[in-house]
Amino acid sequence: MTFNFGPRRAVVVNIEDEIKRGSVKTAPQNEIDSFESFDLVYRSLCAIMYNYVPGSGHPGGSISSGRFVQSVIYNSMDYDLSSPDAPDADIISYAAGHKALGLYAMWALRNEVARIAKPELLPKDIRYQLRLEDLLGFRRNPTQATPLFREHKAKPLDGHPTPATPFVKLSTGASGVGIAASFGLALGAMDTYRENAPRVHVIEGEGGMTPGRVSESLASAGTMELSNLILHVDWNQASIDSNRVCRDGDKPGDYVQWDPVEFCYLHDWNVIIVPDGFDYKQIFAAQEKALSMSNGQPTAVIYKTIKGWKYGIEGKASHGAGHKLCSDGFFTALEPLIKAANGVVPRCEPSKMRCDAGANPVEIEACYWEALKVVRCSLEDRKQVAENLGNKLSDAKKRLASRKRTPRANAPRVEAVYDRAKFDPKNPPAEFVFKDGASTTLRGVLGDVLNFYNKQSGGAIMAAAADLLGSTSVTNIAKGFPEGYFNAKVNPDARLLSIGGICEDAISGVLAGLSTYGHHIGVGSSYGAFIAGLGHIASRLHGIGNQARRAIVPGEPYKTFILICAHAGLKTGEDGPTHADPQALQLMQENFPPSVMITLTPWDPQEIWPLVTTSLQLRPAIMAPFVTRPNEKTYDRSKLKMAPVSDCVTGVYALRRADPKSKCDGTIVLQESGVAYSFVEDALPRLDKDGFNLNVFYVASAELFDRLPATEREKIYPESLAREAMGITGFTFPTMFRWILSDRGRAATMHPFQKGHYLGSGQAQKVLEEAGLDGESQYKAIVKHIKGRG
Repeated sequence: MTFNFGPRRAVVVNIEDEIKRGSVKTAPQNEIDSFESFDLVYRSLCAIMYNYVPGSGHPGGSISSGRFVQSVIYNSMDYDLSSPDAPDADIISYAAGHKALGLYAMWALRNEVARIAKPELLPKDIRYQLRLEDLLGFRRNPTQATPLFREHKAKPLDGHPTPATPFVKLSTGASGVGIAASFGLALGAMDTYRENAPRVHVIEGEGGMTPGRVSESLASAGTMELSNLILHVDWNQASIDSNRVCRDGDKPGDYVQWDPVEFCYLHDWNVIIVPDGFDYKQIFAAQEKALSMSNGQPTAVIYKTIKGWKYGIEGKASHGAGHKLCSDGFFTALEPLIKAANGVVPRCEPSKMRCDAGANPVEIEACYWEALKVVRCSLEDRKQVAENLGNKLSDAKKRLASRKRTPRANAPRVEAVYDRAKFDPKNPPAEFVFKDGASTTLRGVLGDVLNFYNKQSGGAIMAAAADLLGSTSVTNIAKGFPEGYFNAKVNPDARLLSIGGICEDAISGVLAGLSTYGHHIGVGSSYGAFIAGLGHIASRLHGIGNQARRAIVPGEPYKTFILICAHAGLKTGEDGPTHADPQALQLMQENFPPSVMITLTPWDPQEIWPLVTTSLQLRPAIMAPFVTRPNEKTYDRSKLKMAPVSDCVTGVYALRRADPKSKCDGTIVLQESGVAYSFVEDALPRLDKDGFNLNVFYVASAELFDRLPATEREKIYPESLAREAMGITGFTFPTMFRWILSDRGRAATMHPFQKGHYLGSGQAQKVLEEAGLDGESQYKAIVKHIKGRG
C-alpha cells in the first residue's frame, strides 16, 4: 500500500529539471557575472556590519538568502525605487526578521547602485532612502551620541525590521508573526486590485516556518487562493540550536519531520524547488517560473542553501554569531573584496574593542566608517555592475507603470469608517437605539455596528473567527455581502475569512497585516480567554509597526486592527474556568503605549455604538472590545436615575453621582458587564431603599479616559474619590489599581479571585455567586465598606 497526497490545485516543479529540458530561459553569462560581483560586495558588507556592531545581527542567514533576494529586487519585483509608498507596487516582506542585517545591507547597496548609475531614481526626501551612512545606525538607539552617527544623521536601524525603514511595511521577527502578517498584505492587495493585484514576496527560512501560526497561515493562503503571494524559503537547515531543523531525506529532523517542499505542497501551494540556491541560473529561472504560474494558487520557491556560505563560519554557529571583532577570520572573509578593491579595512586594536575591557565606541565607529567607505569604493570601481543593476531598477519602474494598476471598481473605502463629520458617537443610527426592557447581546450589537461601518465603506471590514463566526456574532459583520468564505477566484466579495480553523495565532497575524495594507480593517474574534493571549504578539508587533512608520511620515494615522475578545468574563460560566477567564483584560488594558491600544469594556449593549465610534475616530493601532455571550436587558436609564449612555464616550463616567445636598456615603467603581448588571438589577435597588447616597462610576475604557485632558479626567473622576472608593470588577484585581488608590478601598474591592481560586462551571448567576460577585454579595460588601468608614 502506498501513500500519496490527495488531489491538489497546486504543482511541484524542480527548476534544475526544467533547465535541463530547456523549458525555461536561462540568463546570459554577463548578467550572472554582474550579480556574482555584486554578491561579493554584499557578503563582505554583511561581514563588516557584524564585525563593527559586535555580537549583533545574524550574518549566516543574511548571506545564505542574499542571492535570491538580489534577484527579487532587481529582476522580479515591479516597483519604483523613487516612490517607496506607491500603492500599486509589488512588496517585499522580510518575515525572517532576524535577517535584518541582510535587509539593511541590501537596501544600502541598492541606494549606492542608484547613486552611481541612476541618481534620478533616488527619492528626493532622504527619509525614504536607506543610505550607506545609515548603516552606522545598525542596532543603535536614537539616543546614540557617537560623532559619525550624528554627523551623517544616520537612521537608528532596529534589530529586527520595522516600517521606520523605507519599503518595510511590517514589524517582523517574532515567532512566525511575519509570515501571517505578510500574507495579510497579500490579502489586502488581492481584495483591492483583484486580477492585477500587486505581488507580495515574502522572505523566510525553514526555521521560521516551524511556529504553529505559520502552518495556519499557509493553510489560509492556499484555501483563499492568494495567487499574488510568493514565499521565498532559505532552506539552510540551521537555526540557533540545530543544524538539521527538518527531516532531510532519510535523516530525521531535530525539530520537524517535514521539509519545506512537503509542508507548502500540503497546504496547496505551488512549489518550485531550487536545488542550488547559490546558482544564479537556477534562481533567475525559478523566479521567472513563479511569476508565470497561472493556476490561481500561491507559490513557494524553496532554495537549498548553506547558512554562512563563504563567511568562514557555517550552520548554526553563524545564526546569531560570527567572527570576533577584527579577528583573522573576519579579514579572511574580506580578502576577496580587499584584493579586488585594493582597499584596506582598518584593523582596530582588539584590546580597545572588547566591551568587557572598556571598548571605545568612538574608535569602533571610525573603523566601521572606513570599512563602509571601502565598500562604497568597491562598488564605484564596479561601475559596469552598478550600471547593469541600475538599468534593472529602471526596468522595474517601467514594468510597474506598464501594469497600470488601479483599485477595482467598488474597492473598499476604509477612510469612510473614520469620518468624524458623518458619524456622531452620541447620536446613534436608529437601529442602535433600544427600547426599555429590550433583550439583545453585546456581541450581537458589536457585530451589527461593525456591519454598519462595513456597508458605509464598501466592504472595508473583513473578519475571521476561530470556528466561532456565529457564536461570537462575527457573521453579523458580513450581512448584506455574499455568504460564505472569501476566495479570490470564486467568492471575492465575501467579507468572512477562513484562516486555518481554530487558529487565533494566524487570525491575529493575518488580520493585522490586512489592516497594515491600508485599505481594510481586519477583525478577529474568539473567546477572550484565548485570543487576548494568542493575539498579543501580533497586536504588539502591529502597534510597533504603526508607531515606527511615523519615523518616515510623522503623524500618519494608525491603521486599526480589531481583536474581539468575545464570551468575556464570568458569564461564560457553563464552559468552565478554562473559557470563562477574568485574566484576559489585564493582558491588554494599559499594556501598550498611549494611543496604540484601546480596550472597550461595555456593560450595556447601548454603549457599543458610542464606544466603537469614538474609538474608530481616534484611530488606535488596535481596538480590543470585551463582550459577553448571554442576552442582556437594555434599560431606560433616566428611570434608574443613571447617566445617559452617551456619557460612556469619556471611558470612565459617573453612572450616578451622589446628591450634593446630602452627605456622600461612598464611591463605587464598576468594571465588566456581569458585575455591572448584578449591581444595577440587584444591589442598587437595595442600596437606594436603604437611603445610601453614592457615587457610582463605570470603567468602559481606560484608554479612552486617558485620551482626555488631565483637567477633564480630574473633573470626571477626581483623585479624592479614587482615594475613598472601592471597586467591583469581573476582571482581575490589578485592573482596578488605578481607580482605587487607598489600602482600605483595595481591601474592599471585589474581583473573581478574591476567594483565592479559579471558579467552577455553571450558569452565569451561579458562577457570580461562587465568586461573591452576585448582587446580594455586592450589597453586603458595599454596606460593610460604608459602615466601616471613619
